[in-house]
Amino acid sequence: MPLVAPSAVIPLAFDPTLRLGDIAIRLQTIGIAFAVFAALVLAARIARRTPVHVADPDAIFPADERETRRLHRDDLLYVVLGLVPGAIIGGRIGYVLIHFDYYRANAGAIVDPAQGGLQLSVAILGAVVTGAVVANLLEAPPGRWLHVAALPLLIAIAIGKAALALGGEGQGTPAAADWATAYLGPGPWGSLAPIVPSNPSQLYEAAGTAVVLIAMTALVAAGTFQARDGRTFWIALAMWAVVRFVVAFTWRDQHVLGPLVADQLLTIAIFGLSIAGAQWLTGRGGGRVEVVEEPATVDPAWPDPATRPRF
Repeated sequence: MPLVAPSAVIPLAFDPTLRLGDIAIRLQTIGIAFAVFAALVLAARIARRTPVHVADPDAIFPADERETRRLHRDDLLYVVLGLVPGAIIGGRIGYVLIHFDYYRANAGAIVDPAQGGLQLSVAILGAVVTGAVVANLLEAPPGRWLHVAALPLLIAIAIGKAALALGGEGQGTPAAADWATAYLGPGPWGSLAPIVPSNPSQLYEAAGTAVVLIAMTALVAAGTFQARDGRTFWIALAMWAVVRFVVAFTWRDQHVLGPLVADQLLTIAIFGLSIAGAQWLTGRGGGRVEVVEEPATVDPAWPDPATRPRF
């Protein structure tokens, strides 16, 4: 007997697997790979335009007479590789915290890669730590790379969350709304009871993150973050944390503190750390453009820079 979803919901009946001969690839995997690719391309473009040191607009010599080094796109590969261990460790710590009761009774399972998974927000923080270490080794201020990472992070989350819908993963609580989704057919689907009409929580977070991406892009284009000191990243992370906190009310997770699930408690901490990081950077630099003087070449005809004419 074929499965039929109520008419008041959006039925999704498709094969979540792309088959190429004997090879089967989940559409969700393809979507996540595209999210990573899009984030890397955007990061490379931003890095190419991001100076290692921001020039002083009040300097005596015109900007085109000073050598201003840009972040190397080749270094982006090393930074990305540096993110991986921190993301894995942080993601695992976050997952253990969310399922603390289980892992307290089964401590050996904490380091078992075949059991459980990773948690997103703490994974981001872990990636920041190890990425900053690599950035220092490349002799570039970590804040510059955080500035580069802000918009790519948002686009990766937005596309990645939307990709979860291709595998039926991330379904929220049952709902009778017209936009509730139900997965039909054999799947395999990533959520329990996929035929039950539910909130498309993964699409809620994707849409909310896309709104944050648009807002942050507008702020960057308006010159709000000319210092490129990392505040772009922390503010973007704080705004995304708000989206995740709100969307989590539709998740199927067990409540641990009133109406809050464990991930929401971590999200509150992420929000607080992000705001603190942005405020610390603002207080340290006052929101001004960082001034780093580049050595000037002495012109024999004008040994005194103060008397050198400007053209």
